Amino acid sequence: MKVQVQSKKGLQTTLSIIVDKEEIKRKLDLRLSELQDQVDLKGFRKGKVPSSVIKNQFGKAIYGEIIDKILKESTSKAIKDKKLKVATQPRIDLKTFGEGKDLNFEITLDLLPEIKTQSLEKFKATNYSIKISNAELDDRLKNIANEYKSFEDKPSNSKSEKGDQVVFNYEATVDGKEFEGSTGKGVSIELGKDLFLKDFDKQLIGVKKNDKKKVIAVLPQNHPNKDLANKETIFNCEIMNIKIPKKSKLDDELAKKIGAKNLEDLSQKVKDQISNQYIMALNSVTKKEILDQLENSHKLEIPKNLIDNEVKSLPNTPETKDKDDEEKIKAAEKRIKLGLILNEYGEKNSITVSQEEIKNEIQKQVKSMPGQEKIVYDYYQKNPSATQHLQSSLYEEKILKFIKSKIKLINKELSIKEAEKFISDFNEKLKVKTSSKIKKKQIKSEKTKKISKK
Repeated sequence: MKVQVQSKKGLQTTLSIIVDKEEIKRKLDLRLSELQDQVDLKGFRKGKVPSSVIKNQFGKAIYGEIIDKILKESTSKAIKDKKLKVATQPRIDLKTFGEGKDLNFEITLDLLPEIKTQSLEKFKATNYSIKISNAELDDRLKNIANEYKSFEDKPSNSKSEKGDQVVFNYEATVDGKEFEGSTGKGVSIELGKDLFLKDFDKQLIGVKKNDKKKVIAVLPQNHPNKDLANKETIFNCEIMNIKIPKKSKLDDELAKKIGAKNLEDLSQKVKDQISNQYIMALNSVTKKEILDQLENSHKLEIPKNLIDNEVKSLPNTPETKDKDDEEKIKAAEKRIKLGLILNEYGEKNSITVSQEEIKNEIQKQVKSMPGQEKIVYDYYQKNPSATQHLQSSLYEEKILKFIKSKIKLINKELSIKEAEKFISDFNEKLKVKTSSKIKKKQIKSEKTKKISKK
């Protein structure tokens, strides 16, 4: 095989490739020999069909198959030998081919730009942390204690109030008829939480033990039986007991019930939980700081085909609909540029994502969705692209973590109120930036309309 650079312009290179006719004949004869053991033709025993007969009957198809294979193999080898980083699928242009002839073709390649990574020492970003006051921690712990409160019997003649727990049996009917699931025994609800059916709780306020109470409520829209959805239902309730809430004592015993080792461990877990709620959003700010610096410090020419493909793959959402073609192209160019820069840092520093890391991440998702473990596993098994996306996300995270370890980080501690205001202001700036672009687009459109009217 002979490979020659035919032309080179910017990021586009054309290679001329010639595959010797003898090499093609050798592969063709080998394929005919393989088919002798497979072809079953009338008048011949299996495995005994002469290669000349096979060639007469299937010659064109076999030759096409061999040429197709040679094109793929030759293209791949030429790219590898020339050490080219290809951005998109090569475009093949056949020049001469045919049995008994050399195969002569050209491949046009869009190459990725050469990236000279900058020293990371000159970059800087803010590393945020959250300061949680004792009062804020105490409030959260008290809320947890309230959630895990217990109930004790109220005196027999006491009426139920908001916050009490009512235990009751019921028989329900729709249009005077019973239905599947129309009876319940020992049902407990906490008045005021409205967790059973909408406005059901309100009608049980003021009842006493052993009372009989008729409650009217509407079944939910997502009721399993579609015929019963949104139907007015009469519940004949028998009140079995009224219980008053008893505050749980915030101690080691309660902490163990919740799943912590002790109260100190629970306090730390709650602090981490509060902190993580804000750190996730603040990490996005830090990431933007880093990405903006990476983008501004690297000048790259992006292949047009790569940008076109990225624009075509944009999801059809309200956000993308508000962007004109120019904005879409700029956004696509920015994403590709940052992706290439991050990948270059990843390759130069031997950053990879192992299969074990992917499995661990899927396992985290499984643990966060109790009862839906099979759905999560099936999703990744049936959608290889989802696994690929997960791998890409993990790869980006590892590269950014590496970059953060090399740049100058300015530590900044925020209170919860400061963090909330900072995140709100940051999101508002992004919205203003977006709405400003939309407004400019609308003004431009109005101007165009006026000009066309004139």
